[in-house]
Amino acid sequence: MTHDAPKIDTSVSHPARRYNYWLGGKDNFAADRGSADAIQARYPDIRTAARENRRFLQRTVRYLTGEAGIRQFLDIGTGLPTADNTHEVAQQVAPASRIVYVDNDPLVMTHARALLTSDPEGRTDYIEADLREPHKILSDPKLHEVLDLEQPVALMLVAVLHFLDDDQRPHSVVRELLDRLAPGSYLVASHATGDFLDQGTREQLNQYDFVLRSQEQFSEFFTGLELIEPGIGPITAWRPDSTEIVNPKEASVYGAVARVAGPRTARAAR
Repeated sequence: MTHDAPKIDTSVSHPARRYNYWLGGKDNFAADRGSADAIQARYPDIRTAARENRRFLQRTVRYLTGEAGIRQFLDIGTGLPTADNTHEVAQQVAPASRIVYVDNDPLVMTHARALLTSDPEGRTDYIEADLREPHKILSDPKLHEVLDLEQPVALMLVAVLHFLDDDQRPHSVVRELLDRLAPGSYLVASHATGDFLDQGTREQLNQYDFVLRSQEQFSEFFTGLELIEPGIGPITAWRPDSTEIVNPKEASVYGAVARVAGPRTARAAR
């Protein structure tokens, strides 16, 4: 059986490919580089922010596998494969970890093999879907083949929520996803903010395809959840693994990890 090749519109920039460019990757097109360079002209620290956001993801995954006992991950807004993806970090700590990746960029599908190199004890899979349609993600057979939603799952929404404007009901989307997860699950999220930027920079960035939200607005995603120390703050300050901490102005992104109320101990999936 043959499958149609993914349809990739190279004339329009895509956040996953723009992020890849900022991280020094080669899986991007002229439109992505043009958009990325225009944003960087207005916010010169954007490459630092992208790198720090990636490090935040890695630290949170190590925490979840090493300290919280999580063995299942639903990573939405995956982006293009790079070094130390979620499954690689998780399976370094717990080889039996299971991961489902989700992204809406067809180019990610063409590289999905790099996301599926699971440790033999664990498993990974990839779904091409959009965060704006959580019911499609939750009903996809691949999700249920890999993850047991009766056991705790870490929902990873790293640098993706700021691509949903208020009309797209981002808080309802997160709630719909969390409502399907077992007690003891976790939410990991990071989100671009203008809180550390001057007014002129904020105004220039507001013209792009993402929404800068304040700490108060970001905190609404965690309503009813148990925040893990140090709570909501700059991603660079979330359990840093170095004494050299990047100033929030250079990585103007909030991040947090929170737990869905329930049993204190997570059990490994299947």
